[in-house]
Amino acid sequence: MKIRTVKLTPEFLVQLMQGKIASFASNLPSDAELLDIKVDLFAKQVLAIVRSDSFEDVAETMPIPVFNLISTFDQKPAAKPVVAIKTEAKPETVVAKPLQQNRYAAKMENEFSPEQRKLLSFTVKGDCVIAKPVTFLKAEWEDINEVVRSLGGKWVKGDIISYWEIPLE
Repeated sequence: MKIRTVKLTPEFLVQLMQGKIASFASNLPSDAELLDIKVDLFAKQVLAIVRSDSFEDVAETMPIPVFNLISTFDQKPAAKPVVAIKTEAKPETVVAKPLQQNRYAAKMENEFSPEQRKLLSFTVKGDCVIAKPVTFLKAEWEDINEVVRSLGGKWVKGDIISYWEIPLE
């Protein structure tokens, strides 16, 4: 498995997309492919999963290692956009709902202790917050389950991955 996780801040990514960062150079290999991007609202991180043949091979049973991005960039606004992104607004798109979902999700995060938050990854999916354990939970499972149930959530047992599902409202 020749993949790595690259951690960015949402602010940095937005500045890059807005053209506020004119040039950007990093130690990322030239053959790097972007496989997936995830936004972790609670940790305020953007996680990019990248693959490259130059990465050291890691067993699939091991967690995905983090690639330490060393970068240099110029904060001056770019004269011309580096990448043109075409977006089409759909008439039925509602902007208020995602903001409202994020507010509910942030409130739910505060229900968990800092130690419990370290053991979970949170994602918003539809009208629910999905809380997945990032490691095997021993005695902590009962305490976390109690918090989830107090929020109206439930444990969803899957064949491979199990998680808590907490409704947003």
